[in-house]
Amino acid sequence: MAGSIKMKTALTIAGSDSSGGAGIQADIKTMTCIGVYAMSTITALTAQNTLGVQGIFECSKEFLKQQLDCIFTDIFPNAVKTGMVANVELIKVIAETLRFYEAKNIVVDPVMVSTSGSRLIETKAVDTLKELMFPIASVVTPNIPEAEILSDMKILSKDDMEKAAESISKKYNCAVLCKGGHSIEDSNDVLFSDGNIKWFKSKRIDNPNTHGTGCTLSSAIASYLALGYNIENATQMAKEYISGALNAGLDLGKGSGPLAHNYKIL
Repeated sequence: MAGSIKMKTALTIAGSDSSGGAGIQADIKTMTCIGVYAMSTITALTAQNTLGVQGIFECSKEFLKQQLDCIFTDIFPNAVKTGMVANVELIKVIAETLRFYEAKNIVVDPVMVSTSGSRLIETKAVDTLKELMFPIASVVTPNIPEAEILSDMKILSKDDMEKAAESISKKYNCAVLCKGGHSIEDSNDVLFSDGNIKWFKSKRIDNPNTHGTGCTLSSAIASYLALGYNIENATQMAKEYISGALNAGLDLGKGSGPLAHNYKIL
C-alpha cells in the first residue's frame, strides 16, 4: 500500500567525498544501513581518494541556507549530524538555522584534520564551532588531536582522555565522546555526559583501511538517536556497527581504504 512505510529521519551536514569513503557519502550509507531515512546538506565538494585530499570547493552560505530550509520545511529530521564545515560563515548559517528550527539530537563531529593528515578547517573557524555549535549539540565526537585543540591540553593517557572530555563538556554544556584510535586507548572511547564517565571498549581490529571511521561513527550515533535511543546506548550500538564494518575487511584503493558500510547485507 502506497505511503504505508514510516521511517525516522536523519540529516547530515558535511562535505562530499568523491571517493565515497567519508563525508556525506559515508553518512548516507551508514544511516541507510542502520534503518533511517538519510538527507544531506553539502558544505563543500572535495576532490579526494584514499591517498588524500587534493582540493576543496566550498558551498556559498546562501546556498547552504537554501538547502537547510528545504529540508526543515518539508521532511523534518529526527537527528542531525554535522561534519566538515570549513569556515566561519558556514558555521554561523548552520548554527542559526538549527536554532531557528529547534533541531534535536545534534551530533557534532568537529572535523579538523583528515585521516591522511590534511587540514580541513580554517583555524579561526574552530573558535566559531566551539562558540556556536557545541552549546546546541547533544554530543560532540572529537578524536585525540581534535580533543587536544578543543581542551587546550596534551592527551597522553587514558586519564587525559577523561579530563579532556570532562573539560570540553563542562565548558560547553554538551556530552563529549573522546575517541581513541590515535595511539592512546586504540579502540576505546570515553563519554562524559551529565557528570558521568563511561568507557566504550572494543576489540582492536587489524584493518589498515579506516578512511571515514569518524564520519561513520558520528552518523551512526545520530541514526540511533533518531531511532529513540539515549546517548549511551546510541554510542554503544554505533561502536558495534563500526566494528562490523571494519571486521568485514573491505580492501579498496591504494591508501587508507573505506569501510564496508553495507556489511550486514553482503
